[in-house]
Amino acid sequence: MCTVYNQIGCLTAIKSHLHEHDVNEYKSVNELIDFQKNYSVVREQILSNHKLVIELEKSKLGDEIVQLDRAVTTNRREVEHQLLSELKALEHRLHNLPSAGSNIIHTVANYVKRTDLKLKIRVNKRNFNSKVEHSVKHLIENHSVKNKRYQYILSNFENAVMESGLPHLQELDRKKRVIDQLNSSIYGALGEQKVVKELEKLSNDHILINDFKCQFDPPIYNRKENDPIKSIQIDHILITPSGIFLIETKNWSQQSLENRSLHSPVHQIKRTNFALYKILKGEIYTPELILNEHHWGDRKIPLRNLIVLVNHKPTAEFEHVKVLTLNELLGYVRYYKPCFSISETQMIANYLLSLQ
Repeated sequence: MCTVYNQIGCLTAIKSHLHEHDVNEYKSVNELIDFQKNYSVVREQILSNHKLVIELEKSKLGDEIVQLDRAVTTNRREVEHQLLSELKALEHRLHNLPSAGSNIIHTVANYVKRTDLKLKIRVNKRNFNSKVEHSVKHLIENHSVKNKRYQYILSNFENAVMESGLPHLQELDRKKRVIDQLNSSIYGALGEQKVVKELEKLSNDHILINDFKCQFDPPIYNRKENDPIKSIQIDHILITPSGIFLIETKNWSQQSLENRSLHSPVHQIKRTNFALYKILKGEIYTPELILNEHHWGDRKIPLRNLIVLVNHKPTAEFEHVKVLTLNELLGYVRYYKPCFSISETQMIANYLLSLQ
């Protein structure tokens, strides 16, 4: 089985984007695609769940309102009974006071007591209703709040459901916006995963480096294209006994192939080839790559440019770049005869890995 280094580039970009936007529950590209497919179903399920929530709330409120009605009536009766008892006690005390005392002191004292009792009786009678209402005030206020909510649910059931589910719906919509921004990366990752899975079928003397990146300071200057190359990135570099394959993967539809606004992968892979050639020739980095010597002279390192289209490919052919479908990939790689030993293949791979 082919030895594989690095995660595919699109997957790295996807994970970074999701982490940046605090969307961390999805562990694979297929899970993201399933989320997009099932978005409407999940949204309806949220609304359905909150319909049940509001129905339960309405039922509970109805029961609580009935209980509060009973509590208000019961409390009123109890307080009224208590206040009436207090009034009767005051009136009884007033009735039983002697009209006159045995002496002037007793007469004055009785007069003061009678006046005080009469005042208390008047105050209690005047405040009777307010005391009764104050004793049930908290119950009435609670009843008012619950009844208001109950009547709102009866009149605006759908609005109540939407309000209840709003935080969940907003979070769902936020995730959809975040994931929809990744559409090109998602389909790119699917394509790259298919290419990796295909290349993994090769024997273990083949080495695959995914998402190879390299920066240059100062830039490498491509005189022919008038292009100062500050960095390169390519989906896959396959190091094999028969040479090095630079592979750019595109999971494009037929419509995308005909879209003139999309960046040319042919230009991109040629650019990478130029920089990698300079690297492998030892013109940029030290220490340079040194293969086993041959008495005839310096050995060639074959660099082959491949663009792999997962589904469709153009009919046109391009200079120095081979365009293949996924099904043609392994046959093309296996076509070439070996020119490196296993140790040299590993040496080249280790050298390229050290540059990242």
